Amino acid sequence: MIPSKRNRKVLIPHDTELYRQRNRIERCFNRLKHFRRFATRYDRRTIHFTGFVHLAAVVIWLR
Repeated sequence: MIPSKRNRKVLIPHDTELYRQRNRIERCFNRLKHFRRFATRYDRRTIHFTGFVHLAAVVIWLR
């Protein structure tokens, strides 16, 4: 899924659109990790953790 280097003799084909979507998801997780509560997972209950993930995603979206 990751494109090969330009100097590679035999290029490995990849799906550009899938790579773009993967990159967006990785960037989103990296932004979410800036919230300490998300990175260390203070909330042990799934419902509380999911609620905070949604809240942090809204905060990131509004920036």
